[in-house]
Amino acid sequence: MHVDHELQLSNLTAHFRVWAASDVGAVRRVNEDSFRAAPPAFVVADGMGGHSFGDRASQQAIAAFADAFDPRQAATPQQVLSAISAANDAVVAISADAGRVSGTTLTGLALVEMGAGGNFHWMAFNVGDSRVYRWDGRTLSQLTVDHSAVQELIDGGLIAPHEAALHPERNVITRALGVDAHVEPDIWLLPVSDTDTFLICSDGLTKELDDREIALLLEQHADGAPVPIADRLVSAAIAAGGADNVTVIVVEAQFHGAMAESDDTIERMPLQQYLEDTRPRR
Repeated sequence: MHVDHELQLSNLTAHFRVWAASDVGAVRRVNEDSFRAAPPAFVVADGMGGHSFGDRASQQAIAAFADAFDPRQAATPQQVLSAISAANDAVVAISADAGRVSGTTLTGLALVEMGAGGNFHWMAFNVGDSRVYRWDGRTLSQLTVDHSAVQELIDGGLIAPHEAALHPERNVITRALGVDAHVEPDIWLLPVSDTDTFLICSDGLTKELDDREIALLLEQHADGAPVPIADRLVSAAIAAGGADNVTVIVVEAQFHGAMAESDDTIERMPLQQYLEDTRPRR
């Protein structure tokens, strides 16, 4: 799918071009991925394979986000945190009904206003091993840090990053929605620029394509490739093996108007327990 959106904000006009695609892949029978591809929050959820009702878990998590925001305006950081909590509650309820643990990852990006006065930021958030990347036309930068067993091994210096793809615990995640009554996401805050591009995806993409291959496809998209970029990324992952469901959202945002410059230190304070300041460790 490809859709365009426009938001009239207090001091800016935001134009969004959004591409999204999802596929069951070449091996799985059920697509346990779900997504939301509309402002102010773009979200991907990947139901946990091997658990009961993984597809329902991801669908309910996304439904919580669909109900959380006014599509005509930016979100607030607290609205995003409340949506994550509501999504967790919805998945916990599925587990209670089923008598078994049902779970899903959750990752995404929201346009938020920090306090009053039109101080807009991107708020990236993550629970699990789905990812958010930023693309500047030349460099693909991973914003989120995987909550996974292999990421912990990498951080501890026990394995090298290139060993993660073949490690026996490569599919083990260490944080997910639906496991506990309270979920703790990681979040990152980035000031908006005149033009921003982001990639949000499930691990079905990143376990088949490395960052270099993803960046090459994004670069070709910038050159005006006729096939929508989300479809190209999903197709490439399936061609590379497609061992898992694959979901991709690409968001291009342009802002027109006066960018506010304000000290958001006070507005950040309620977020400190979640806020991450570092890039993923390599």
